[in-house]
Amino acid sequence: MNPAFSVIAFTLLAGTAQGLAVMCSLAVLAGVAMTPHFLSRSVLTATGMLLLGLGASFVHLGRPERAWRAATMWRTSWLSREVIVLPFCIALLSCWWLTLQQADHTLLTRGLIPLGILAASAALWYCTSMIYACLRFIEEWAHPITLVNFVLVGLSSGLLLACALASWYSERAFLAASGPAAITFTALAWASRTMALRRNAAIRHRSTLQTATGIHASRLVQTSMGMSAGSFNTREFFHRASPFMFKGIRQAGICLSFAAPLVAMSIAWLGQWDAGWTTALVLQIPGLVADRWLFFAQAKHPQNLYYQVVS
Repeated sequence: MNPAFSVIAFTLLAGTAQGLAVMCSLAVLAGVAMTPHFLSRSVLTATGMLLLGLGASFVHLGRPERAWRAATMWRTSWLSREVIVLPFCIALLSCWWLTLQQADHTLLTRGLIPLGILAASAALWYCTSMIYACLRFIEEWAHPITLVNFVLVGLSSGLLLACALASWYSERAFLAASGPAAITFTALAWASRTMALRRNAAIRHRSTLQTATGIHASRLVQTSMGMSAGSFNTREFFHRASPFMFKGIRQAGICLSFAAPLVAMSIAWLGQWDAGWTTALVLQIPGLVADRWLFFAQAKHPQNLYYQVVS
């Protein structure tokens, strides 16, 4: 597949925002001590990231003015369900931020809204991941690890952002709660992504060039694109990265997304090095972009059997 940067940006921004919102909600429900100013800024950050993600998703549309129609197929389409759940998450976070501006914090801000955000975040993760996991003809995506990866990567990046914010605002109690969680979920995300990459590398696809063309020769090789110019099929479904570049992106994604941040976070936690959380966040951002690009690029659409050579 040829990944669109707008889709990469949307999934990463939304996932990180959900992870940050989940951590803030759990901290409030658990009674973790934190200043209202810090909580307000964290909620505002999560809301802004979701809005940025929503804006990025419009870039991928050919007719953005018709985007509202995406919600009309909610009975059968996971994309339509995502389109409905995402604004609901934004609305909940916006209401939480507005109520936090009041001096008297009620049960609404301490219980009902955080619980609603936990449920909405879980629903949004499920809808987003099922957009890809439900595509049975793309075998790299059609497995439960896709859902696990979206949740764990979102929690990893969101919790790391929460730790970085806590270190900036000197929120020791919040950092004490979120630090071990960020380390744990980053390690779990690393394990799940490694499992998915190994599974996908070992896939033996049911469809082959022989079954696609009906030519049952034992050795069948396509040497030309089959047309004199490119088309939608050759632009959208081929990433054009060389095997060497593809391998380098894979290694960079794993190293920067999980390995390097884990080292920085562990040092920050054990050595009380506050800058370590920011360092880990800066390292993780390009790593997650590379890893999410790999998630899309590694998928092989069956139509590619008819376009083996793209030049």
